[in-house]
Amino acid sequence: MVSKKQKKTQESVTQRLALVMKSGKSNLGYKTGLKAMRAGKSKLVILCNNVPPLRKSEIEYYALLSKTPVYHFKGTNTELGTACGKFFRVSMVSVLDGGDSDILESLPTSS
Repeated sequence: MVSKKQKKTQESVTQRLALVMKSGKSNLGYKTGLKAMRAGKSKLVILCNNVPPLRKSEIEYYALLSKTPVYHFKGTNTELGTACGKFFRVSMVSVLDGGDSDILESLPTSS
């Protein structure tokens, strides 16, 4: 069962992510996310909860090296894609520029 507080934070993350997609810059997907982290352009990485464990640990390792915070989205890749306003599944979102959203300051991340 999801508590009211968790649901509210999930909704706020979804709203902030939609604002980033509209006004900021971001990369969707594993390959482009890793490229952005290697280049040092990524400010935040958002992972869905059904990423395979090996891939998840690889992404977290790259994030550790590039000093990029990681947020674990509490939904599947289908829900993350919907939160981004896309009609396909998204396993990883790499935020390059927050735009009008305060997503970079407000999310509780593990860096």
